[in-house]
Amino acid sequence: MKFSLPTFWVAAVAILFSLAGCDDKEKDAQPAVGTLDVEMEHVVGNRALALNTTTYTNPVSNEQFTISRFNYYVSNVKLQKADGTEYAQPESYYLVQESDAESKHLHFKDIPTGDYTGISFVVGVDSARNTAGAQTGALDVNNNMFWSWNTGYIFFKMEGNLLASSSYPAKTFLMHVGGFTKPYNAVRTVKLTFPSSNLLVRADHSPELHLKADALKVLNGPQPIQLGTFMGAHMPGSNAMQVANNYAAGMFSVEHIHAN
Repeated sequence: MKFSLPTFWVAAVAILFSLAGCDDKEKDAQPAVGTLDVEMEHVVGNRALALNTTTYTNPVSNEQFTISRFNYYVSNVKLQKADGTEYAQPESYYLVQESDAESKHLHFKDIPTGDYTGISFVVGVDSARNTAGAQTGALDVNNNMFWSWNTGYIFFKMEGNLLASSSYPAKTFLMHVGGFTKPYNAVRTVKLTFPSSNLLVRADHSPELHLKADALKVLNGPQPIQLGTFMGAHMPGSNAMQVANNYAAGMFSVEHIHAN
């Protein structure tokens, strides 16, 4: 079959338009993604957490105390949908510190657009990263949240001072929680449901999720802690498990969602 010159050019142009259409379809097929900002607010009961300067009351024993350090790891973040599916944020390891305002703002990108009903995360560091050797960023051992290659990362650190009373002399208290092997596996997963509205992730705007962390729940959780008799948690063990069980049971809650 022979083509005249005009027919040839018409066919060529048609092919080019067809290929361009395929490229557009491939672009359209790419999943839409958005971003999410999470703000961590630290409180002690109904009062803001202020390091070293504010005295708080332990409801378990009426003890007076101050807090000088409040750090914890958030990792393995997942967002849930109403149909039971979930999105797992890759490489999500964050060190949150009350002394570092910037660390209390977590940013997640490339989240598939959709309506999410809840969030879950690990308080601590999973066993794989505990034994992965030298790391950078939030998992850098120079962040002072690491014991050794045998015992691994410190998942949660709360330090402070117990004020003197008629029952107990003044003393410092240390709660350093970690451990990723039995019988003292302190890795805990927190799962929160958004109570009033879904989290809407869209390509054209970034929602903001406000979470609250209440340090008082460390003391008045399912296994109440009296600071005057608590021997502290300095390594994996039963005391660390007690603290981990308390903060996993109710320290975190959803404050509100900004649609933006």
